[in-house]
Amino acid sequence: MPSWAGDVHDGVEAWTRSAGLPTSADDSPDEPFRRVPTGRSGRRSSRSRDPGAGRSGDRGVRRTPAPPDTTAQGPDADPESVARKILLDALTGQARSRKELADKLAKKDVPADLATALLDRFEEVGLVDDEAYARAWIASRQPGKGLARRALAQELRRKGIDDEVAREALDEIDPDDEDAAARALVRKKLRTVRGLDQQKATRRLVGMLARKGYGAGMAFAIVKDELRRDGLEDEGLDDAGYDEEL
Repeated sequence: MPSWAGDVHDGVEAWTRSAGLPTSADDSPDEPFRRVPTGRSGRRSSRSRDPGAGRSGDRGVRRTPAPPDTTAQGPDADPESVARKILLDALTGQARSRKELADKLAKKDVPADLATALLDRFEEVGLVDDEAYARAWIASRQPGKGLARRALAQELRRKGIDDEVAREALDEIDPDDEDAAARALVRKKLRTVRGLDQQKATRRLVGMLARKGYGAGMAFAIVKDELRRDGLEDEGLDDAGYDEEL
């Protein structure tokens, strides 16, 4: 009978020695014998599945993030190129006044001297033209919205158009076109005032024209004429007192 018979520990030692495996007493320094921790059922512990997942092994280890790759980021964009792109994007699809474009550049923190130089250049090549802008604005707002000269002048001023430039563009409006636009507005509104007494209907229609920029005299004359055309009787109304409302 072998000397280790009846002793499990001695049996394991003898078996590993006969198989050429390192024992706990003569482990090779190059190939250490690592005991795998097991659970109650003899299976590997979940912690041993990932050698790097042990808490004790990671404790105190602080990983330093890699520095950013500055070469991959490329050089800083040229401020002039950025500002030029802002202007071209703003002009895509519609015209803009010089003030509108200057405001956009200012919001993007473009230096004032650079903005002025670029806007001057854009004017030289015809991409910025306040005179053409004013005429185009009037052509779209006067017949489309029925706006009178006074309302159009206020809008152009808000757009930053110089008063003299705006005046020259407004002088191109045909008085007959302005009269026709006002009458179209009144006819469209007439159906909403039918059933009202004439004084109330007249005041409402005159007030509507006033908000479109028409003067009291012109507005009252057009309303009276259109009411008469619509079959409503004139009860001797005059334009006295309408100036205060307009």
